[in-house]
Amino acid sequence: MGLLDRFRRKKKEEKTDIVSRMTTELEQICGDDKETYEALLNTMFLDPTKIGISTKEAAENAKKSEKEKDFLKARTWYEIAGALAIYEGNAKKVEEFFNECEKISPDRKYQILKNPEKAVAKAQEFYKKYLKT
Repeated sequence: MGLLDRFRRKKKEEKTDIVSRMTTELEQICGDDKETYEALLNTMFLDPTKIGISTKEAAENAKKSEKEKDFLKARTWYEIAGALAIYEGNAKKVEEFFNECEKISPDRKYQILKNPEKAVAKAQEFYKKYLKT
C-alpha cells in the first residue's frame, strides 16, 4: 500500500504545482495592479475549457434557481456565468452577472465590478498566453 500512496501523492503535488504556477503567472500579467489581480483571483477560472456548460446555460440555471427562491444556487450559477463571460471577453455580461450576485447576496462584494473592462482585458491576456484554444 505504501508504494501506491507514493504515486497518488505525486499526482496531487503536480496538480497543485500547476495551479500555483498559473496563479503566479496571473500575478505577473497584472503586475503592480493588485486590485485587478485580487478581482480575477476570486472570480475567473484558470481553465474554463474544462467547464462543461455555456454562459447562456449557466445564466438560465441562475434565473431558474432565483425563481425557485434558491438564492445560494442562483448566486453560484451567476458566478459561473460571470467567470465564463470573463473567458469570452464580454465585460458587459461580467458586470451583469456579478451585479446579480451582489443583489442576491448584498453582504458579498465583487472587486471585479470596480473595473470589469480592465479585469477582462488582463484575463484575456492570461488566456491567450496559457490556454491552447
